[in-house]
Amino acid sequence: MLEVKNVHAFYGRAHILHGVSLDAAAGEVVALLGRNGAGKSTAMKAIMGLVPPSQGEVVFEGRRIERLPPYRIARLGLGYVPEERRIFTDLTVMENLEVGRQLAREGVSGWTEDKLFALFPNLSEMRGRPGGRMSGGEQQMLTIARTLMGNPRCVLLDEPSEGLAPIIVEQMANSIRALKNEGLTVLLSEQNLHFSQAVADRAYIIEKGQIRFGGTMAELASDASLREQYLSV
Repeated sequence: MLEVKNVHAFYGRAHILHGVSLDAAAGEVVALLGRNGAGKSTAMKAIMGLVPPSQGEVVFEGRRIERLPPYRIARLGLGYVPEERRIFTDLTVMENLEVGRQLAREGVSGWTEDKLFALFPNLSEMRGRPGGRMSGGEQQMLTIARTLMGNPRCVLLDEPSEGLAPIIVEQMANSIRALKNEGLTVLLSEQNLHFSQAVADRAYIIEKGQIRFGGTMAELASDASLREQYLSV
């Protein structure tokens, strides 16, 4: 479904990603773990074309996309939920959802407002509320719901649990499991190991822009020294 091969990326003259390689199969949830500043968000932006790779390949459903602009990548069926959320604060919940709407894709279960409100019941109760009058957790749900209105085959979630109350984190985990059950591929970047263990099939660890581990969640859970070296704060 999604393959990242030996990707390098820069911010100006700063070399951030050093040969990052990872993959996510169809219907799989994969976590990209690392401390703050390890390169997780840059990896997501490189996949989405927001930070164009200087070297390497990004392959989505058999097609190389690393030279495409972000809007064309999105049209191919790759959804992106940024850490900053970036909802339209003056628009209502329903209007934000409408902004994200794309036509249904062949082989993808289409998302409707009713289906999204079943996934995020909190949003159903505030359909006419402006985005700027919502809590951080509600805005995060809205951002994911807006992305799903584009009927993606694969979704990139950048730090979905960051700054959320524990009860909202639990709801977010349930939502990601529901996306997996719908057949979506999910790549999420996270610092929260406990959250990732609750939702992910496999994990990669990134540190200083390099992949240091790739394996199952069970393999990661059994290696205390690895977690201490790369994930402890």
